Amino acid sequence: MISVNRGGPGRIKLSAKVERPVHGLSTNGAGPTLDAKVSFLSRPDAYQPAPGEVVCRETHMSWVFLAGDRVYKLKKPVRFSYLDFSTLARREAACRAELRLNRALAPEIYLDVLPLVDTGEGLSIGGAGAPVDWLVLMKRLDERDMLDHRIAEPHVEITQLDRLVAVLAQFYHAANPVFLSPAIHLADWRRSLAYNRRVLLDRRFGIPAGLVQRIDHAQRRFLDRRSGLIVARLRHRRIVSGHGDLRPEHIWLGDKVRIIDCLEFNPRLRVVDPFDEVAYLSLECERLGAAWVGAFIERRMKRMLRDGPAEELFTFYRCHRATLRARLAIAHLLEEHPRTPEKWPRLAATYLKLAEKSARKLEVILRKPGDR
Repeated sequence: MISVNRGGPGRIKLSAKVERPVHGLSTNGAGPTLDAKVSFLSRPDAYQPAPGEVVCRETHMSWVFLAGDRVYKLKKPVRFSYLDFSTLARREAACRAELRLNRALAPEIYLDVLPLVDTGEGLSIGGAGAPVDWLVLMKRLDERDMLDHRIAEPHVEITQLDRLVAVLAQFYHAANPVFLSPAIHLADWRRSLAYNRRVLLDRRFGIPAGLVQRIDHAQRRFLDRRSGLIVARLRHRRIVSGHGDLRPEHIWLGDKVRIIDCLEFNPRLRVVDPFDEVAYLSLECERLGAAWVGAFIERRMKRMLRDGPAEELFTFYRCHRATLRARLAIAHLLEEHPRTPEKWPRLAATYLKLAEKSARKLEVILRKPGDR
C-alpha cells in the first residue's frame, strides 16, 4: 500500500512498507539523537587536531564529515528493504565490513573504525565511555581527481583509464566465484524486473506508463529468449562477489587508482557479473556526458578479462541498470522527508531515457530472423 499526501505545489509525500527509512532507533531507546551526533561531529573541536573547518555531507544512508585530511562516516539509524542499520550493533558490523571490503581496492584509504562515545560530559571520538555509535575513518582524497570531476572538467586521460582497467581486471581475476543454481539466479533477475516495474508504474509518480512498459517488455523478452547467456556466465564461474556500486564518483584517478565505497551492507547485492558492473560504469559515464569513457573501459575490459559476454547481454545489463537507477531515484520520494524532492523525478527521467535507448537495441536483437 502506498498513500499520498500533497505537501504544497509540486510536492508529493509518499509512504510505503518497502523502501521506508526508520530514523532515531537505538538499542535501548536512550542516548544521543542522530541530530546531536551530527551537531557534535560538525564542530572542528570534535577532532584532534582540530581542522580549520568541517564540511558535512548527507547521503541516503550516512553523514560524512570532511575534517582536514581525514573523513569520518557516520551511518544513519535507518532500515530499508535492502539494509538494516537500525541498531548500534548492526551499524558497528556494517562499519567493520566496510573497512574490510574496501581495503581490497583502496587499502591505504580506509584506516580504522572508531567508537563515538558518551563520556558522561558529552560526546567524544574514542576515549573512555560507552559507545553510542561507530565511525569509519578514511584518508581524504582530492576530489578533483575523482572520475566524475574529471569528466565534468573535462580532463580524462587515456593513461588514467588504462590504469583503472588494470586495477579492475586484477580485482575481478581475484574475486571469489559465487555458486548459485541457474533457477535461483534467473528468479532473482525476474524479481528485480518485477520490482522495478511495480514502482515505476505507480501512477502517483507521473512516469509515462508506455515508456516503462516498453522497457520492461524488452527486458522480459530477453530473459525469456536469451536466458542461456546468463546461465552460461554462471556455469563458467563468471558470477563473482564484486564491488556492488561501481560509479565514477567512487573512482579516484590520482597517483594510484583507488576505488572506494564498495557496497558492504548486503552481500547479495555484490553478486554480479563483472561486465554487469562495467555496464553500470559505462551507463554512468554516458549520463555524465562522456559515453566515450564508458565505451573505452568496456573495450579494454573485454580484452583484459578475455571472457566478455555477448554484446546483447551487455546491452541487457545496461538496460537493467538504467531501469534500476530510475527506480532507486524515484523511490527517494517514499521517504517521510525526502532530501531535494525536486531532483528525483528529473534523475529518474534521465535514466529511463537511457534505458529506452538500450531497450530499442534489445528489440532489434530479438527481431533477428530465426528468433522465436
